[in-house]
Amino acid sequence: MQRKNKIFFLNLLVVIIIFLIDRVSKTHVIGLFEDLNNQQIFITSFLNIYLIWNEGIAFGLFSSESKNIYNFITILIITINLFIIYILFKINDLRKYFFLVILGGSLGNLYDRLIYNAVPDFIDFHVGDLHWFIFNPADIFISIGVICLILVEFFSKNKKNV
Repeated sequence: MQRKNKIFFLNLLVVIIIFLIDRVSKTHVIGLFEDLNNQQIFITSFLNIYLIWNEGIAFGLFSSESKNIYNFITILIITINLFIIYILFKINDLRKYFFLVILGGSLGNLYDRLIYNAVPDFIDFHVGDLHWFIFNPADIFISIGVICLILVEFFSKNKKNV
């Protein structure tokens, strides 16, 4: 029983660390823009810090003026997070860590949706005038977790077929 508690708290620690990395970075950038009264901070020739408030989901998809759509998306995100927590109690392999990374990032964005009614996105990669979607650290963690889950599934399927 003690081993299960230790594993549970280590898993919780992973989620909390990812959540805190996200929160600290967002709080810092929001503070920068309040203090500087600026819209954009140029870091390099391909990276800017540009604060926008995203009311949609990843990369601004499904942004809408409708509160009903916003509330529906928020409820859907909460439901997905609860499903991920359920999965975490059912699996005990490498995929668990990738779900923890996704959950930590998702909880960071969910916190913003509930507190600010929007998610602050601010990382702006670009090549010349061609800009990628503006995103935040939580989006990075979610994307890494999803990509790793896909790779695990892909390679585990190949091993089974050989």
